[in-house]
Amino acid sequence: MAKRVFVAGHRGMVGSAIVRRLAQDQSVEILTATRDELDLLDKKSVELWLKKARPDEIYLAAAKVGGIHSNNSFPVDFIYENLLIEANVIHAAHLADVNKLLFLGSSCIYPKLSPQPIKEEYLLSGTLEPTNEPYAIAKIAGIKLCESYNRQYERDYRSVMPTNLYGPNDNFHPENSHVVPALVRRFHEAKARGDKQVIAWGTGAPKREFLHVDDMAAASTHVMGLDLPTYRKYTKPMLSHINVGTGMDCSIKFLTECIADTVGFKGEIIWDRSRPDGTPRKLLDVTLLEQLGWRAGINLQQGLADTYSWFLAHQNDYRK
Repeated sequence: MAKRVFVAGHRGMVGSAIVRRLAQDQSVEILTATRDELDLLDKKSVELWLKKARPDEIYLAAAKVGGIHSNNSFPVDFIYENLLIEANVIHAAHLADVNKLLFLGSSCIYPKLSPQPIKEEYLLSGTLEPTNEPYAIAKIAGIKLCESYNRQYERDYRSVMPTNLYGPNDNFHPENSHVVPALVRRFHEAKARGDKQVIAWGTGAPKREFLHVDDMAAASTHVMGLDLPTYRKYTKPMLSHINVGTGMDCSIKFLTECIADTVGFKGEIIWDRSRPDGTPRKLLDVTLLEQLGWRAGINLQQGLADTYSWFLAHQNDYRK
């Protein structure tokens, strides 16, 4: 009998990548639901849907996401909607007796000035980055929900905390997107117009780690595929989250220059220092994930080329 796996948020960048990954396994029956079919903000609807669908596993990839500008402008949306989504799905999974679930979080859960690289145990050890604090608090709550159901009901609810993700099906909105898709679109449009300059936000000095979304999907299925004794051997009962990244970072300046080169923009890059930089550095310690047998396989240049190819193929229908 096929294993029934529900991917919540299957139309998003991460969810769609997980669906592509799971589709390679013929023993898996993938369950999905559009927003019209299932409103994850509606507690009762989620409970009824999961009791009827009865999946064997759940990947909780649904979330409200955005870049620095979006997080700064709509803090209520980011904390309220994410809290509702994760609380509704995780609790409904328990009520439907779904014993295995993977919650996808974010590396913004860690303190702004964490020692580098950031270990899982640094969670709740300091002050969060103010620009995305509401979103981070919601994601921390998701981790703690999973931990709590594991403690109280002996569930097998796991959490993975990815670094900055990019790739096919990203959001290429000029202001409400993350740095990679925002710059891909900005350089592409500047090249098309024949502009001599492109403005980039901040100073370019902060360092970030970037993971292709197909690597994220591979890591997610790998973590879910681990038997419980192996998983517990390394994570211990009270540590339900695992960092997912490449273990390498680069400056925003270097990233920007790489994207300009990938797109073929030959003009000048001007840095708008009035825009916020965010956290000075954010590099995840991926020792635990490597001990569990997984390592990223797509380098930055390959990933950017793949992302730009997808963007070119979807210019008429990518998300506004």
